[in-house]
Amino acid sequence: MPSIHSGSGSSAWTGPAWEPSLGLAHSLADVVEFLRRAGLEVSEYEAARSPLIQWRGGGPYVWVDPPP
Repeated sequence: MPSIHSGSGSSAWTGPAWEPSLGLAHSLADVVEFLRRAGLEVSEYEAARSPLIQWRGGGPYVWVDPPP
């Protein structure tokens, strides 16, 4: 199950240990873009509430570091 780590200074989208990192997300929109690149078309609303995404830290609407 993919995990989103947020609220700890940086936010990383991670999958199982054998898969490479998909990148750093700075917002929920970034997460939706990663999903789109993986072939999944979901809205921000769907991504924030999906039981398939495990949010750690602040959750889908809390991002500590603003984008550069």
